[in-house]
Amino acid sequence: MLKTAIRQRLEDREDTLSLFASKSRESAGRAVPEDPSPLRTGFQRDRDRIIHSKAFRRLKHKTQVFIAPLGDHYVTRLTHTLEVSQIARTIARALNLNEDLAEAIALGHDLGHTPFGHVGEAELDRLLPGGFHHAKQSLRIVEHVEKDGAGLNLTHEVRHGIANHSKPKGDFLDPSMTEGLTLEAQIVRISDAVAYLNHDLLDAFRAGVLREADLPREVMDVLGRRHAQRVDTMVTDIVHNSWAASGLDGAAGGRPVITMGAAVRSAVNALRDYMFENVYIPEDKGVQGEAARAIVRLLYRRYLDHPEEVPDEYRRTHGADERAVADYVSGMTDHYAMRTAEALEPGIAAPLRSGVD
Repeated sequence: MLKTAIRQRLEDREDTLSLFASKSRESAGRAVPEDPSPLRTGFQRDRDRIIHSKAFRRLKHKTQVFIAPLGDHYVTRLTHTLEVSQIARTIARALNLNEDLAEAIALGHDLGHTPFGHVGEAELDRLLPGGFHHAKQSLRIVEHVEKDGAGLNLTHEVRHGIANHSKPKGDFLDPSMTEGLTLEAQIVRISDAVAYLNHDLLDAFRAGVLREADLPREVMDVLGRRHAQRVDTMVTDIVHNSWAASGLDGAAGGRPVITMGAAVRSAVNALRDYMFENVYIPEDKGVQGEAARAIVRLLYRRYLDHPEEVPDEYRRTHGADERAVADYVSGMTDHYAMRTAEALEPGIAAPLRSGVD
């Protein structure tokens, strides 16, 4: 009785959130019904399941932008995920929305990333019939891959947020792109951009790819000239321009959205375009990018020709050989993929062993 009362107390606290917030007791539920946790809400339970998953642990050795860096301070997919979670929690708390739901979506949003970042994703997308996308793979991991094919059985709201966090090039804040998303999922979607634009910029400085003097002045005049200032400008602007979502000023005229003001939105989109042109695309096309593609290509073709070499846990995940191979290869860390490829073709990973320091 006492333990049940704990969860009920936590759910009662959610009743003090915005009228636009997602409430765990109102969740659309799980694909496989379960008895609720006595100590945690449904969204808190999802957060814990993600953190304890194998896919989450592997994020620490997966590329964000710079492939297999030698330096200790480059962002990895795990540190990126933690930054997204922190930013999302800050915004959700400020807007009186469900912090637990935002945190769970943030922690799970990049579970499906391949080794070698978007280079690996692009190559696997080219090889796999039907294509490959990390957001869809993140959903596949929590639904079919983890726990030997049983999946994590997360709530609908967390799964939907994970599946829809990705953003196209250009202005990703068009309201039509967030239709049907909870406000918490919208927060993660925008927090992802805040996190990667800022930490990727620092990594580009660290790697000598960019200098601060190279940045467009009109962008820095709006966002700021220091890392902390830029993050604070973006987050504060999001809260200010999404305030109707808090419900603290009475009912809004229609359902609110999570967005930015015109000036910051324009500066963020300009910075994003600049990063694609000067960092993301050049890194994809460089010597290391080509080596990373060759490794993904070698591994995919090897395991397609020898499906018996794919671990059983991936062959039990409700798919054809191509799907099992994609699950296995995409789940590899950078260094595991390099070691495995080197055993098949010595020297193939050599260009990656002189990564940025």
